[in-house]
Amino acid sequence: MKSTIRKLSCYALPALSLAVSTALAAELGTSGPVVTYESAPSAVDPSVVKMIITPGAPPITETEFEKAKQIFFERCAGCHGVLRKGATGKPLTSDITQQRGTAYLKVFINYGSPAGMPNWGTSGELTPDEIDLMARYIQHEPPMPPEYGMEEMKASWKVVIPPEQRPTKQMNDYNLENLFSVTLRDAGQVALIDGDTKEIINIVNTGYAVHISRPSASGRYLYVIGRDAKLNLIDLWMENPDTVAKIKVGMEARSVETSKYKGWEDKYAIAGTYWPPQYVIMNGDTLEPLKIVSTRGVTVDTQEYHPEPRVAAIVASHEHPEFIVNVKETGKVLLVNYEDLDNFKVTSINTARFLHDGGWDSTKRYFLSAANKSNKIAVVDSKEGNLEALIDVGAIPHPGRGANFIDPKYGPVWATSHLGDETISVIGTDPVNHADNAWKVVWTLKGQGGGSLFIKTHPKSKNLYVDTALHPMPAVSQSVAVFNIDDLSAGYEMLPIAKWADVSAGPKRVVQPEYNKAGDEVWFSVWNGKTQQSAVVIVDDKTRTLKKVIKDPRLITPTGKFNVYNTMHDIY
Repeated sequence: MKSTIRKLSCYALPALSLAVSTALAAELGTSGPVVTYESAPSAVDPSVVKMIITPGAPPITETEFEKAKQIFFERCAGCHGVLRKGATGKPLTSDITQQRGTAYLKVFINYGSPAGMPNWGTSGELTPDEIDLMARYIQHEPPMPPEYGMEEMKASWKVVIPPEQRPTKQMNDYNLENLFSVTLRDAGQVALIDGDTKEIINIVNTGYAVHISRPSASGRYLYVIGRDAKLNLIDLWMENPDTVAKIKVGMEARSVETSKYKGWEDKYAIAGTYWPPQYVIMNGDTLEPLKIVSTRGVTVDTQEYHPEPRVAAIVASHEHPEFIVNVKETGKVLLVNYEDLDNFKVTSINTARFLHDGGWDSTKRYFLSAANKSNKIAVVDSKEGNLEALIDVGAIPHPGRGANFIDPKYGPVWATSHLGDETISVIGTDPVNHADNAWKVVWTLKGQGGGSLFIKTHPKSKNLYVDTALHPMPAVSQSVAVFNIDDLSAGYEMLPIAKWADVSAGPKRVVQPEYNKAGDEVWFSVWNGKTQQSAVVIVDDKTRTLKKVIKDPRLITPTGKFNVYNTMHDIY
């Protein structure tokens, strides 16, 4: 089903307008579920970018420019990029938009397109005057946000409790290995939940819309980073675990990781930013910024310069003292060696554009990463430091970290679901004992639909869970599909997670299955609106039945959940 995916109803388009918007969509469009996922407000403050008037563009006043800039950052930058050079959505540079003209752009903005461009006008979200304004605005050169370097980082850096004043042993009785860090997206917080008792230990104020939580190699510290690039270091040994250091590493971010290679545990942390396009290496126990590296460069395919190649997923190598860094728009995977920050060594591996998320195979040697708009999975050999394979999969893979399991026929495999279609691609990952199937799609499963963000299993489980949080049909977005990994051809069972939650009215999107340490429970977020009741639903993995619902007024828009033990040991 193809439709505009928002909390909006769909509208019939006049034939001429549909033809125009469809034609432009071929050049500028995105897919529906991706629009929902990527077009959340940019965390870059639009007030810091200055007005640019471009020759050949229609007139625009300073007041209009300021208003349009705000709308663009809130509605459009997630798909098209702050500099409009294209990301999930295609470029909106002034040479393209001026060629189309104001009237053409107004139709496209007003009606949207079957390819997934929201119908901003007919939905009522933008007025006719605002549509006219945006059609004129995007014909001017995009204003560039300021850079964010060492001076700005150090000005934001604060050590709340110095390392020498922190506990020398665990000062609480919690089973920290079964602790869950739960993102409270719109509250700018994380909830630390005891996986044994299901009680909230603490609510910690963080940056806006924490994207991920990463425990340190030792399991003592928890790093959480918000979309606004605010990074918190939480000490889990404290009587009441809380922030001991914090820093703002840029203006918009998604990723953080810590050093895991033997002998380097907890020594360094790394954070990557969307703006500016760069990454920074920090001291692991204080977050003191040590080295900033830009990711600007040329793309792997057309070899053209890209000014905004954003840093997406980062993982810590188990083979070398390295971080593995995905550079989204240029399609490069960087092996960042942290042995000597003065004589710095980075290996750049060409893969495919629009790298996003990914995870390890079961041996933790091969990193499988989604090049989402290229519809490929890139396989990087972290031991040899090279590209092992590029695998064609479904439309817009979005695996989270993926799912590893043993297939009865094909041996060790790794799976991804997709934003853009209903399929689940299962890839062989054993080049030693199953060489004929290695780095090939051995199963293409049919799930509930597109709009999937996460897929998950566990070494002790026989189940494979697939969410569809961004599907347009509530019956699909409010449930999950679960497959028996020993009998994939039997299809899936649907679990009505949102119904089990029994919360108030709202979108009630079900997102991100996460196992407990034992692998016998699966936790799901029921993600409602900010003013609506949300919940965390816990399912008995063996019976696939409801075990527990966690409801608390403090659980505001829960999304990602990260079990300390599983995340620390890359178990997925």
